[in-house]
Amino acid sequence: MKKVDARGLSCPEPVLLAKAAMDAGEYPFAVLVDDTTPLENIKRFANQNNKTIEVDEAGNEYTITFVK
Repeated sequence: MKKVDARGLSCPEPVLLAKAAMDAGEYPFAVLVDDTTPLENIKRFANQNNKTIEVDEAGNEYTITFVK
């Protein structure tokens, strides 16, 4: 599975990286973030594009997996 490491990046970079991965069409893929702001923005982006995601939290890091 492709992993996009967006930890330490501020918006809109994590969303743009998620969009690039989505446009590449390689499912599933995961986006790693370390703040709630990019987490919420990516969740909103996925919802607006009718994509199914799963979110896993480990400490202060989040893995957002786009399953389709």
